[in-house]
Amino acid sequence: MEKIIEPVVFLCIILAGYLFKRIGWFKPNDYRVLQKIVFNLLLPAAVVVSFMDNPHDMNLLWVTLFGFCCSVIPILVIYFVTRRAPLGDRAFEMLNGSGFNIGCFAMPVVQALMGPTAAVAVVMFDIGNSVMMSAGMNAVTTQLLHIDDTHPLSPEEQARPIGPRAPRKILDKDARRLQRRANFRRIARNFYSSAAFMTYMIMLLVLLSGFVMPQWIGTALRPLSNANAFCSMMMVGMLMDLPQGRDDVRRLFTVFGWRTLFAAVFAVAAWFILPVDPAVRKAVIFACLAPVGVFSTLFTDRVLGNARLAGLCLAFLAIVSLIAMTAVNILLVV
Repeated sequence: MEKIIEPVVFLCIILAGYLFKRIGWFKPNDYRVLQKIVFNLLLPAAVVVSFMDNPHDMNLLWVTLFGFCCSVIPILVIYFVTRRAPLGDRAFEMLNGSGFNIGCFAMPVVQALMGPTAAVAVVMFDIGNSVMMSAGMNAVTTQLLHIDDTHPLSPEEQARPIGPRAPRKILDKDARRLQRRANFRRIARNFYSSAAFMTYMIMLLVLLSGFVMPQWIGTALRPLSNANAFCSMMMVGMLMDLPQGRDDVRRLFTVFGWRTLFAAVFAVAAWFILPVDPAVRKAVIFACLAPVGVFSTLFTDRVLGNARLAGLCLAFLAIVSLIAMTAVNILLVV
């Protein structure tokens, strides 16, 4: 009974966030305020505290590599399999069928189900995952599909029957060089402007260097770390919405199918391939079951102008993931 209490509480917080929005306590865009607080304060604090409070070793770098592979493989597979689908569907599936919501979802759930010592495993997984979630996912999708993400695709462009639209060829060498520089700066800005990503990089350097951080840092950041779970689940609820037609339902269940397939494959691979302790492998399985990341709503809005559908996808998959993680925790005893 104790194993399902925390997940039920998380589910209640998600539903509360949705209900508060429906009755007018929250406005539709208020989640952005909480999103900034979580990404810039609470999540970085949770990462630092988890590193300071729990032991970690160099062997966990295998988990980081595994997390990177789990984030890259789906987006490439979806690209090749959907090559005859409309451009809008391809972009939505690539942006929402890959990447994992670790810091705002998997980490608090894993801490609740397995204890605080398991947090380091999901943090190491997220170091690899965050490379794609912070900027790589948007860069890969727009480059492979030849999409200009400075403005959303029009309905006519999204409905193109076969493959990506051909890019406009730039003949002038200086113009091409300037375009490459602008693309590089835009991608780099997505990385260094992400407080969570920069925190991961700093903590990775701390791990590699063997530096011991002063205890007062953990003491100061612990209140922020403790607030991460509640605020993250509330934010998911505030993102929740209802489908508006069959097309929304079709896209939602297509992404659900992709993520279920990849979650099963990666979970099996984590259990049988990763050269780490069983408890770490179990934590990685939880990470593989995590829903789509909040960054996907931002990138979907840039490319398709449809953050609402991406938010619906996140909220729906969050509930499914919570149920799946609870079931795995009960069945897989280590």
